[in-house]
Amino acid sequence: MGQEPRTLPPSPNWYCARCSDAVPGGLFGFAARTSIFLVRVGPGAGAIPGTPSFRVIGELVGHTERVSGFTFSLHPGQHNLCASSSDDGTVKIWDVETKTVVTEHALHQHTISALHWSPRVKDLIISGDEKGVVFCYWFNRNDSQYLFIEPRTIFCLTCSPHHEDLVAIGYKDGIVVIIDISKKGEVIHRLRGHDDEIHSIAWCPLPGEDCLSINQEENSEEPEIPNGKVIAQSPVTKGCYLATGSKDQTIRIWSCSRGRGVMILKLPFLKRRGGGIDPTVKERLWLTLHWPKDQPTQLVSSSFGGELLLWDLTQSWRRKYTLFSASSEGQNHSRIVFNLCPLQTEDDKQLLLSTSMDRDVKCWDMATLECCWTLPSLGGFAYSLAFSPVDTGCLAIGAGDGMIRVWNTISIKNSYDVKNFWQGVKSKVTALCWHPTKEGCLAFGTDDGKVGLYDTYSSKPPQISSTYHKKTVYSLAWGPPVPPMSLGEGDRPSLTLYSCGGEGTVLQHNPWKLSGEAFDINKLIRDTNSIRYKLPVHTEISWKADGKIIALGNEDGSIEILQVPNLKLICTIQQHHKLVNAISWHHEHGSQPELSYLMASGSNNAVIYVHNLKTVIESNPESPVTITEPYRTLSGHTAKITSLAWSPHHDGRLVSASYDGTAQVWDTLREEPLCNFRGHRGRLLCVVWSPLDPDCIYSGADDFCVYRWLTSMQEHSRPPQGKKSIELEKKRLSQPKPKLKKKKKPTSRAPIKQELYDGNEEDSMRESAGPVENGSVSDQEGEEEAQGPELPCGVASAVSREPVICPPVSVGFEQPKVTVNNKVTLLKKEPPKEKPEALLKKRKARSILPLITSLDHRSKEELHQDCLVLATAKHSKELNEDVSAALEERIHLGLFTDRATLYRMIEVEGKGHLENGHPELFHQLMLWKGDLKGVLQSAAERGELTDNLVAMAPVAGYHVWLWAVEAFAKQLCFQEQYVKAASHLLSIHKVYEAVELLKSHHFYREAIAVAKARLRPEDPILKDLYLSWGAILEKDGHYAVAAKCYLGAGSAYDAAKVLAKKGDAASLKTAAELASVVGEDELSASLALRCAQELLLARNWVGAQEALQLHESLKGQRLVFCLLELLSKHLEERQLAEGKSSSSSYNAWSTDTEGPLVERITAVWKSAFSLDTPEQCQAAFQQLQNIKYPSVTNNTPSKQLLLHICHDLTLAVLSQQVASWDKSVEALLRAVVRSYDSGNFTIMQEVYSAFLPDGCDHLRDKLGDLQSPATPAFKSLEAFFIYGRLYEFWWALSRPCPESSVWGRTAHTGTSAEQSQQLDNASPEERDPQSSQPESSRPPEPDRRLTEGSEQMLNACKELFSEKHACLQNSQRTVAEVQETLAEMIRQHQKSQLCKSTVNGPDKDDPEQEAGQSGSSSQSPCKEEKNEPVSLPELTKRLTEANERIANFPENVKTWPFPDVLECCLVLLHIGSRWPTRVTQEMQQQAKELLQKYGNTQVYTRYCQTFCM
Repeated sequence: MGQEPRTLPPSPNWYCARCSDAVPGGLFGFAARTSIFLVRVGPGAGAIPGTPSFRVIGELVGHTERVSGFTFSLHPGQHNLCASSSDDGTVKIWDVETKTVVTEHALHQHTISALHWSPRVKDLIISGDEKGVVFCYWFNRNDSQYLFIEPRTIFCLTCSPHHEDLVAIGYKDGIVVIIDISKKGEVIHRLRGHDDEIHSIAWCPLPGEDCLSINQEENSEEPEIPNGKVIAQSPVTKGCYLATGSKDQTIRIWSCSRGRGVMILKLPFLKRRGGGIDPTVKERLWLTLHWPKDQPTQLVSSSFGGELLLWDLTQSWRRKYTLFSASSEGQNHSRIVFNLCPLQTEDDKQLLLSTSMDRDVKCWDMATLECCWTLPSLGGFAYSLAFSPVDTGCLAIGAGDGMIRVWNTISIKNSYDVKNFWQGVKSKVTALCWHPTKEGCLAFGTDDGKVGLYDTYSSKPPQISSTYHKKTVYSLAWGPPVPPMSLGEGDRPSLTLYSCGGEGTVLQHNPWKLSGEAFDINKLIRDTNSIRYKLPVHTEISWKADGKIIALGNEDGSIEILQVPNLKLICTIQQHHKLVNAISWHHEHGSQPELSYLMASGSNNAVIYVHNLKTVIESNPESPVTITEPYRTLSGHTAKITSLAWSPHHDGRLVSASYDGTAQVWDTLREEPLCNFRGHRGRLLCVVWSPLDPDCIYSGADDFCVYRWLTSMQEHSRPPQGKKSIELEKKRLSQPKPKLKKKKKPTSRAPIKQELYDGNEEDSMRESAGPVENGSVSDQEGEEEAQGPELPCGVASAVSREPVICPPVSVGFEQPKVTVNNKVTLLKKEPPKEKPEALLKKRKARSILPLITSLDHRSKEELHQDCLVLATAKHSKELNEDVSAALEERIHLGLFTDRATLYRMIEVEGKGHLENGHPELFHQLMLWKGDLKGVLQSAAERGELTDNLVAMAPVAGYHVWLWAVEAFAKQLCFQEQYVKAASHLLSIHKVYEAVELLKSHHFYREAIAVAKARLRPEDPILKDLYLSWGAILEKDGHYAVAAKCYLGAGSAYDAAKVLAKKGDAASLKTAAELASVVGEDELSASLALRCAQELLLARNWVGAQEALQLHESLKGQRLVFCLLELLSKHLEERQLAEGKSSSSSYNAWSTDTEGPLVERITAVWKSAFSLDTPEQCQAAFQQLQNIKYPSVTNNTPSKQLLLHICHDLTLAVLSQQVASWDKSVEALLRAVVRSYDSGNFTIMQEVYSAFLPDGCDHLRDKLGDLQSPATPAFKSLEAFFIYGRLYEFWWALSRPCPESSVWGRTAHTGTSAEQSQQLDNASPEERDPQSSQPESSRPPEPDRRLTEGSEQMLNACKELFSEKHACLQNSQRTVAEVQETLAEMIRQHQKSQLCKSTVNGPDKDDPEQEAGQSGSSSQSPCKEEKNEPVSLPELTKRLTEANERIANFPENVKTWPFPDVLECCLVLLHIGSRWPTRVTQEMQQQAKELLQKYGNTQVYTRYCQTFCM
């Protein structure tokens, strides 16, 4: 499988004459988008033995737009230098060893189209652009020369390998010139013959013209050869041959000495072995050449369909070629080839590298003409990654280039064993999901809403679901069927496919019958849970591994937990307040089964939350529970989270992908960042953990890359903050921008935000025979990667749908506005024209018949002739042919003859008006004629209906008027005058049509005004308008107006929810008040609490109390916040970090600082909250008792920790008020344990000093009876009190000046064994008793500072020497260590099995023996003292015995935490070793006995040897 990182790079750029190159020794580079990727080829690549010897080793980053050219320096000693040109107008010279720019120039004013490093001059780089300008640049002396040879578009240029001043240039129109740069670009030869684009120029590798036998005898005439080759007339003694490849399907060989063609090779039409694409399509051809250095009589060329041909030039009388890879099926490229690069490896193999439109880089052995290896690449964003649960190591990749790739990551012979699937996809692949049990069954979703199923083991097209999503498919998941699919007769699939789309629906597809209709699960959710309000827009779906629970993530940030079979809502998580992008459930096969209830989620906010849903799921509540507190919070990313994945190899280890450009690995149980991967140059879209290697992760991003990376090799542990984050953003912004000049017109009215795209992404999605591709050469950019504002994962939402030969149409926000603005501008420019038009109309009142008027102003003879013709016509009984002909010529006489002639005259005049752009005059003529219906029809067809015409329509009848108004409304819509069109529809009482018209064009305000004015109040259309407008406003962030819409629709619940969406304190408070007004008390209370918590973060105590006043049910929380405020004030006065704040807004009652803290708390409660009676205290206690906070870690933020501690302290004080001392002791203990678990010794001691200033004695008196149920809790509380005093005493002894509260945050996490170990690591005194005394002669000063109280405290330490607790803690440590050892053994076993299966086939060894071996080879913490391997039965026995011991302990001992007994023993022994008189021998002996008896676990073994030997 290999441990080295691997890259699946972006596709090499298309339609460039030279954008890849190679140097001897084995370095190959190709341009992909805005970068150049470097590939080491040959023995030096460091590839895994047995696999092809190549490796992607790096990237040259610096250009801001597409790289159009790339060339290496082929001079010895300078192979590390290369040059690149880009559409950003620069030519850069790079050093590939440092991957930095040496120098650059921006001399070109137009797009650079050709580039070459002179093979004869070390520092000369020549470049040409689309306008025909050539620049020669000598970088050593920073000098340049401007040459303008021809005003034509340069397509390619190549410097002569034999003469340093000669350069051959090929143009778009087929001309080839050879110039001399030393003579200011003088044209030496102009070679005519090609009639289309020159794609490639290759010089013969040998100078002179003797290498080819194509010369005829002297003075012989040119013979006529059937295939059209032109033969030179005389022998050539000097010069060189030149080969050119053109789009005209020919290769021509030219003689430089004669300046004429000597051979023409016509490309053969080969029968496509792969089939699929019509080889005769001219646009599909790119003809590139390579003239082998050691074989001057042979020439390599590309062909129509991707085949490579080796031409034999020795036999000029017939066309002879050899096909590359003729014997191997499927080794050739399937699309046109753009570049051919020769490469000589370190072991002198002659290779040829080719880049193609099929997105593969192939390496060919020139000795055998066979393909050595293929490097696949990506032509779009890497949207989705998924490992098959059945075919181990098969990674499916969904990309924006319309292809699905399946990468066999464990292939032994090929590191890049990738299969492509494109049939039936035709769009960006945004979601993938393998079937959990069926081999090769892969579900995919696309950005146009398509859902399909591929069988990756067959070549058949995929099955496509008949039900499409209206927008992008966000995610897919396999899960058990739910009604109605799970009901009914006959066989049913055990698993169905669920898809979530951008429009917010989740569909259930039947994999056995995809042609049938898919079901929207919202209906089942609504029916099962009797939901009356609008269901949220779903954006993510995730099934728990056991298939019994489904989590739905929503656009408003909420997550719903539903239970099969009927999707009963059991829980809603209100944690994120922005769109949820990713949800992931922990796997079930860890050492701790309860971890399978952990669910991680990420949203458009940068914070990841982990929730433990064990309690909720197992309790199965009758009504849905709302969770607002996370189990763990993972903070560090600086942009939206797009993907999450749990490690299948570890417990609680998570990897996240983010728009900040990094992937982060977390230890969720400790809330600790472990490592951060920063290899991508774009925003990450997907991430997945290797199922085989615990150290290996794959990630994909919008930089068109998939990286395989190792967690152990990352130098960073957390995401970049501040400046580094800004650098990553700059890196991302340096990616290619859309070219505005490509914008022609909007194809859609939908606002779509345009993002990054490049020549790799697709332009046409309709080609049925092959994967989608760029169309013509003129389309250099290809498809844009479009980013919809509502999309959670950067999923593209629009694809250019132009024909293949057209450039893409870019759709942007600004485009519709531009169109409208143009219209406005035209209207503004019209008034100056009105005046002349008005004058014209006044004059034309007589000349609405201008043609007749002009005919009446001819010469006198013509007028006299008119009179004679008219007289003849009027007085002849029968018109002869001559008179009829004369009348037809003189149409103006129609005024004086019959009606038919008049109609002809009107028809001619009307045509004249239309031709001259005066349709209104034509309409008037038709009215005179009486053909009003015809006028209306004609005007409607031409889009020239006017208000006047429509106003006159009733003359033609009622039905004509109705038709005319409708036609005018359609015309107005076409002219984007929607409001006016709606008004006209209202005039014919088409109210519903008018409202729908306004709604469909987003004129919601007008639509609602019309609907309210003209429809019944209870009409459902009105409610639909409110809800639709509300949804759009909500999406655009106009939450206040959206709330008004929801209130108008009678959906007050949704109004409150949308107001709260912004998440700031003011919005939350308003939302809470609104919910209270409309009677949604539960929602109001939760929002008020959220508001108070927001204000709490800003230390606005007054505002927090005001928010909590909104609800009587929050009175308990008011007491908590009051206590928190008083405690914070108390800490601030004592100048402790936890209480410090730059600006705090305290309530008036917190200013009194006299008296004990508890008394001040109860006094404020009575005065400010009217908490006078025991009944009121009991009610508040009940309110707060039902709220449970998760356990803390040493990463829990201090503000959150203080709030949780104050919650417990409030319960303690309330219990004391009602004399419930049992409850008080338990609550106090919980507060102390929270501070202990978080490692915050300061807070723990402050809790004791404030709430137990005189110790625990008075509580013992209050409890009275030793048999009280709270006695074990009291024992623990007292033990922690003594534990704190013990540490303070120790530190007082160890320092010249005692500092009673300096512990900070020593790591008290996890088990007590870990506490002891970490504390020891932080305390040099424990490792070396003399280390705290730098002066050996210093007298024992501490003796003078000690008091009798200290001696009493040391005597009280006997309470800490609890043997039953020491035994329990020892058993728990044993269980933890055994579980860790077992987990390590399993990992080692998997590794060894994998190695054996990949090398020797399946292993038949005894699994138990194997486990024992792997256990011995691992660095297990549970080895015996003599380092002997531990067998599996031995471990199992240890685990069983420890669990039995734990089970035998009474529950009251296990329930309440106790300080680590052995840790206390160690501290006491340290004190005794330095100040023997302070600790009695009896206590020291007792401590040693406990250490000897229970210190057998690895954590304490070393210390036992120190003190007990």
